Amino acid sequence: MGARLSLDDSVRVVVVGGGFGGTAAASLLKSWAVPFVLVDVRDAFHHNVAALRAAVESGFAKKTFISYSVTFGDSFRQGRVVGIDPGRQKVLLSDGEELHYSHLIIATGSDGPFPGKFNQVIDMESAIQTYEDMVKEIEKSQRILVVGGGAAGVEMAAEIKTEYPDKEVILIHSKPALADVELLPSVRQEVKEILLRKGVRLLLGDKMASNGALKVNEYLQLEGYENIYAIGDCADLREPKMAYHAGLHADVVVTNIINSLTQKPLKTYKPGSLTFLLSMGRNDGVGQVNGYYVGRLLVTMAKSRGLFVSKSWKTMGQTMPS
Repeated sequence: MGARLSLDDSVRVVVVGGGFGGTAAASLLKSWAVPFVLVDVRDAFHHNVAALRAAVESGFAKKTFISYSVTFGDSFRQGRVVGIDPGRQKVLLSDGEELHYSHLIIATGSDGPFPGKFNQVIDMESAIQTYEDMVKEIEKSQRILVVGGGAAGVEMAAEIKTEYPDKEVILIHSKPALADVELLPSVRQEVKEILLRKGVRLLLGDKMASNGALKVNEYLQLEGYENIYAIGDCADLREPKMAYHAGLHADVVVTNIINSLTQKPLKTYKPGSLTFLLSMGRNDGVGQVNGYYVGRLLVTMAKSRGLFVSKSWKTMGQTMPS
């Protein structure tokens, strides 16, 4: 790894999302001297594996945020991705900029409540403006895809179609019935009929929406696209959502991009035997490795004391603050 490849000017990898998978992929691309751009809405990587400790130990939080620009320089672009145009091979940013890619890695991860995940803190005016910006996005879009047919999904589809009857609205849901399972069958059936009357196109029983993740093949390519990959929490894989797995995905995807550029066979990804370590404070923990129980001593030494923070600083090529 790290050897320079003979590449033409058309090669440019765009990595969307700077979590564990995205930063691992970007670091590997950097080591191979493959032109890339890492895009994230934030200006720093968040080592959220240690987020809960940062919430209880003073001075620890500074160890969990690592600057993207210090590591990746001009190969980092702070911005919000609002769309992907596979036909033109463009990633669309909220400020109107378009990033061309020859290969795309989607590593948008998953969201969650603070403190487990860090969500951007904004004031009320900014929050209101966020909704106004979405209104503008919907207004200028002719085809809108709603993924997930729970209560929020069906209401969203209906709202859009009511306001814009001429727009094409597609709702994808993993189950034949829409809305929440607690509702009466008659209510759920009426939801379906209302959407159909409004002209919403329903794709029911489509597994793409089973958990909000993207369907990928054994090479971690997005189904239907040879040059678009999905890694980390956003990929639909039968394994727990873990930083460790995101790193494995990144290795496979970057290898496959390199192999595709050098006419070599692609590498497959197969979820292995589960390794899961639970840190129960800095001096305790429990877990399993390859199907076997591991106790307090091993888990404390492997994870609980440091929570792998130093590994992220090493991946980012920076020195962790004391």
